[in-house]
Amino acid sequence: MENRLEHLLSTRRERLEPDTNAYRVVPEGMLWRGVSVDALAGRYLVSLRDAEMPKELEEWLRASWADVFIKRLAQGDKRAPHPMRPPAQPVRFPVLEHGVRLMMDMQSGYSQGLFIDQRDNRLRLRRICRPGMKALNLFAYTGAFSVCAAMAGAQTTTLDLAQACLTHCRENMQSNGVDPSLHFFCKGDALHWLGSFARQGRLFDVIILDPPTFSRDARGRVWRAERDYAELVKSAARCLAEHGRMLCTTNCRSLSSAAFRSMVEAGAPAGAQLEEQPMPFDFAPENYLKTVWIHS
Repeated sequence: MENRLEHLLSTRRERLEPDTNAYRVVPEGMLWRGVSVDALAGRYLVSLRDAEMPKELEEWLRASWADVFIKRLAQGDKRAPHPMRPPAQPVRFPVLEHGVRLMMDMQSGYSQGLFIDQRDNRLRLRRICRPGMKALNLFAYTGAFSVCAAMAGAQTTTLDLAQACLTHCRENMQSNGVDPSLHFFCKGDALHWLGSFARQGRLFDVIILDPPTFSRDARGRVWRAERDYAELVKSAARCLAEHGRMLCTTNCRSLSSAAFRSMVEAGAPAGAQLEEQPMPFDFAPENYLKTVWIHS
């Protein structure tokens, strides 16, 4: 097993660019059911979904002398990962993704500041955006998509319910030489803001939709990806400029790829082209993340 783990680690490093140090070493289900391992700038994050730490994995991790954090993916469990042993390095640190510096925090709750399964989508966004474009990042979390768009020259509007996430996004921009004062930040409900943008006639060349699978707004109204995604796409499409592009993605495990594509198609502008995108290579055989790009 030790040889298998070392082989996975080396093959990932060989295929990734040297300016990327955040990736999945062991996909969930490849070696153990409910167990995945991520490498994060010289540290390891082990995620356990209704599973216990495999003995052989624990032995390999202890022998590595790297800082190791363990996170349980139980429903409703928002606790931060706990360290296997007292960490030797800072628990808040930057990772590199195609040269972009993005902050991680092992003391934060359910997520640590970056969804690394979106790596390919962020790279594609950087290649799409150029100076003069306007990009809208909804459900932005810590704003990694906004940073990538801004680095490519686009003017970004970043939207999230949590002020702390918008602050984190500004910090990520500054870490990459982007002046946050040249960009817009909006706190609040995405559907509310989309309606406001539509009434103002405000259009965007690129829109990023990466909502949580479940959320509840200030009025108590529940939003579910498997039920409401098509309406979200339709609302966003009213703010999409001619020849614009929209990234539609979800990690909802109960939603099949075919069902998700149908929902995106139902909300997309008439005549739009749809293109599906697979997960990054280091996540195979996992296929929970669904991605569809809309070309209007």
